[in-house]
Amino acid sequence: MSIVNRQDFGWNREAMAKRAALDIPDGSYVNLGIGIPELVAQFVPEGREVIYHTENGLLGMGPAPAEGEIDPELINAGKKAVTVIPGGSYFHHADSFTMIRGQHIDVCVLGAMQVSEQGDLANWSTGDPDAIPAVGGAMDLVAGVKTIYVITQHCTKTGEPKLVESCSYPLTGKAVVSRIYSDLAVIDVTPGGFEVVELAPRVSFNYVQKRTGCKLLAGQQLADAAK
Repeated sequence: MSIVNRQDFGWNREAMAKRAALDIPDGSYVNLGIGIPELVAQFVPEGREVIYHTENGLLGMGPAPAEGEIDPELINAGKKAVTVIPGGSYFHHADSFTMIRGQHIDVCVLGAMQVSEQGDLANWSTGDPDAIPAVGGAMDLVAGVKTIYVITQHCTKTGEPKLVESCSYPLTGKAVVSRIYSDLAVIDVTPGGFEVVELAPRVSFNYVQKRTGCKLLAGQQLADAAK
């Protein structure tokens, strides 16, 4: 599946979601967070079956409905209209969290405010007094799901790095993130720190480094390309 990028530099939201979808194994049970992660459901690679789960009680979520075919009672955890694939099922909210806490979900794709080089995730609050005082299901997801991916813009709207040495915002979970998909690169969380495994179109390693709040490592693929 080719990744279509509709901008001249880096990956846009759809391209980030398509790139993450390529790494979800066939037959996986997957939960998608609010925001850019929701787009991943649109891009299941050809020949794979992926079963999408939502905290509000749906297993077998399909892509967003076509215009005029929206069912207002069929939504995901982010209150966005969705469809259901053949064989999909509905269940109680508590049963949905039992699936999460019982480690029956293989992959979760979440957004982030900050990710530390140890894989700590902060994605629910800035800690400000007027910040939203609820974490939703994120803490359950990072504690109960086997693999956590993050999709996020590499920097904030004001240019501050989201990938940092240590998180300054309240944590969702410690050492939980495996891989990050930003608009600039795909980055693994390793024992040695952040390792860049793939660069977005027309983006250099140095460009990414200057926009990251800690030292980056070059993965083998980048090292081989530089030879």
